[in-house]
Amino acid sequence: TTLYHIGVTLAENGKDVSWRDYVAEGEWHEHTGTLLENMLDNEEQLVLGKDYEEVLTVRNTGGIDTYVRVILTKSWQDARGVKNTLLSPDMIDLNVVSGENGWIVDESAITPERIVLYYTKVLPVGESTPAFTDTLSIDPAIGTKVTEYVETKTENGREYKTIVYEFDYDGYTFVIQADVDAVQTHNVSAAVKSAWGVDVVVSEDGILSLQ
Repeated sequence: TTLYHIGVTLAENGKDVSWRDYVAEGEWHEHTGTLLENMLDNEEQLVLGKDYEEVLTVRNTGGIDTYVRVILTKSWQDARGVKNTLLSPDMIDLNVVSGENGWIVDESAITPERIVLYYTKVLPVGESTPAFTDTLSIDPAIGTKVTEYVETKTENGREYKTIVYEFDYDGYTFVIQADVDAVQTHNVSAAVKSAWGVDVVVSEDGILSLQ
């Protein structure tokens, strides 16, 4: 018997980063990589407002045709990897490409931190989707986000006040995460509802749309 298995791979700027391929019952061949690792060359400093190449695509590395979904999340983390929800994910400008390329955005699922995309066409075995992002830049406005406070010191009985300016984003790292998963094309509406919890309609020519 032939086992028809699901598998997806996320590629960044043409290089495979993460993959999850079904092997056998309860067994997966998988790897979780890190995005943006090669964004800067050695010793290169990040330039605010500059567009850096960040081309993300999905490839069907399984044995059956599928529909795929991507969940993109953006956040700021401190040196210990703890997320700071007070800092704005909007300052991380990951340019999403959708519409004519076959990707659609679930407008009902958008938050400042998250965007959910569906590829509306069947993704055949071995094929890759068009890019759903193309560039990444950091908003220069982060340089203007400053907290001002007064520091008071007492020396020799006299009180001295100093105004201190602290950059809100100083010491924080921006993080991009892309979670990719796939469902079978057989009985797709039920498969999508079961796996992703959303209602979809599939036209006769195989085009998926959100209800």
